[in-house]
Amino acid sequence: MANVQLILREDVSTLGEAGDLVSVKAGYARNFLIPKGMANLATKGNVNEIEHHKRVVAERVSKLRKDGINERDQLQAVELTIEMQAGEEGKLFGSVKSANIAELLSEKGFSVDRRKIELEQPIKELGEHKVKIQLYRDVVALVQVNVVASS
Repeated sequence: MANVQLILREDVSTLGEAGDLVSVKAGYARNFLIPKGMANLATKGNVNEIEHHKRVVAERVSKLRKDGINERDQLQAVELTIEMQAGEEGKLFGSVKSANIAELLSEKGFSVDRRKIELEQPIKELGEHKVKIQLYRDVVALVQVNVVASS
């Protein structure tokens, strides 16, 4: 029995990921993959369409990553200062949350979604703190946040 070339439309654990060109037995393709909508025949038009789609996605990912790196460089040059009421031992009456940091960043001209600000726990002490901001998959900015006691 001959093998058939298919383009996977979704991830198949035993074959590959969506968009991969695979070769399978004709019966497996005819009886399972194609009827379930998991794959299409690898005609010349379909292959060209998938290749074009991959190029478009790669260009978009490259642009997003480049923009993320530029924004990271700008963010790392920023130093934020937050005034909070604190006790004598440096403990805050309240805490600094990601929403507070996002608000300060927006005042400085940066639009950062508060969900991208990674705080393991809210900041509850005076001092200098490094805060991670996830800008893209592998692009992380470290922003200096200084918490000082209000007078």
